Amino acid sequence: MLEGIRVIELGNFITGPLASMLLADLGAEVIKVERPEGDPFRRGHGTTYGPAFAAYNRNKKSVVLDTTKPEGRATLLKLIDTADVLIDNFRPGVNEKIGLAHAALRARNPRLIQCSITGFGAKGPYRDRPAFDTVGQALSGVASFLIDPQAPESFGPTVADNATGMYAAYGIMGALIERSTTGQGKQIEVNMLESAMAFIQDAYTNYTMAGIVGTKYSRIVRSQCFAFRCADDKLIGIHLSTTEKFWQELVTALNAPELLSDERFATHQKRVPHYHLIKDLLAARFLTRARADWMALLDKSDVPFSPIHNVKEALEDPQVEALGTAVEMLHPQMGKVTSIACPVLADGARPLAEMRAPPMIGEHTNEILASLT
Repeated sequence: MLEGIRVIELGNFITGPLASMLLADLGAEVIKVERPEGDPFRRGHGTTYGPAFAAYNRNKKSVVLDTTKPEGRATLLKLIDTADVLIDNFRPGVNEKIGLAHAALRARNPRLIQCSITGFGAKGPYRDRPAFDTVGQALSGVASFLIDPQAPESFGPTVADNATGMYAAYGIMGALIERSTTGQGKQIEVNMLESAMAFIQDAYTNYTMAGIVGTKYSRIVRSQCFAFRCADDKLIGIHLSTTEKFWQELVTALNAPELLSDERFATHQKRVPHYHLIKDLLAARFLTRARADWMALLDKSDVPFSPIHNVKEALEDPQVEALGTAVEMLHPQMGKVTSIACPVLADGARPLAEMRAPPMIGEHTNEILASLT
């Protein structure tokens, strides 16, 4: 879908690389410009081709340029002259220091869309601070819904990083559409703080409209979300939302008519303040049978449920296998890389017929630089 679009990525770690990978998954040619030592994320597992790097860098070409030297910066500018999109995730002011100020690049390449990703934006008291995912989660309020203040501990996957990369790709796509009409590029700016806040819109409207500051239980209480342990120690997840029939079908499947006749649980609005009581009552029932038995019963109903998988179990799930979600890529030197396919289907098919494994450091340097002469 983006065939013919050339993207230059000056990105490290997650936000910039994810944004460009999303465009690459749709067919854009993405050239990742790396320092001689490579993206620092390459070394996260002790090698230069580890899982963390592989997760965000498929379908790209890698070019090594030493932009601390004049010849490296001159080559980079030649490369940018051929580009439709330039993505970086430097701190504010770095682009100007290395000769990539937006006004100068626009003069060279008026059709260029320049996307700068920062931690906190281009102004404000925090603009020059370093930022990683935990910082973004903490400042945006995301972490307040995940961390127990009585036993604070950071855990789980990246959230702020991923949201930021997605919003950056979203902004770039809008600029590409506009350029098809105006012929002019745009300067796109995305920061982690605002991206993470935008990612939890309902938390903020709950506060601004209803005065609810929110805790880790706020959403699950209103949405009636549950996680239960079964007799075989396996876990199952239930999400009843606000639809009455889901509650009624769950209680019927559990053979617990007394819950249906209990006036405290008669409506969704009444169940909300009794969430923890309901959780305890249901938890006792789920402990009486193995998960497979509960799944067989619930599968005959219309209750929204699922086994709670770890990532190994998720890859082995028959639904995941039916969708072809896991994609295998083969690098000629590094071997097989298994990743999660682009979740977008176009006319029933993945946007790219063949996924390419993440590149080695500088794998395409000679090829790309030769094309500039």
